[in-house]
Amino acid sequence: MQFRSIRYGETLAESEIVASVGSRGDSYDNAMAEALNSVYKAELIDRKVWSGLIEVMAETSKWVAWYNQERLHSATGYRPPFEVHSEWINQSATESAAA
Repeated sequence: MQFRSIRYGETLAESEIVASVGSRGDSYDNAMAEALNSVYKAELIDRKVWSGLIEVMAETSKWVAWYNQERLHSATGYRPPFEVHSEWINQSATESAAA
């Protein structure tokens, strides 16, 4: 998905963020995001018929919380991302204090 909105571009510039824009029509530059989108669709979106956008948004919010805080991921030793991230933050803080 390419974002071309003026407001989006202004916000990026104000935050000194450079947008990651790859070639059109492929996902090679953002394989991790594409993999997550695939999991999201398989685990949530494609499993039911939705009543509308509000329901999708509400259930997506719940799914993201579950995915980050409870779902066990093989890439992280079967621990949820929240736990691994917290450990990394604590380790980084300890290393910074020791330096």
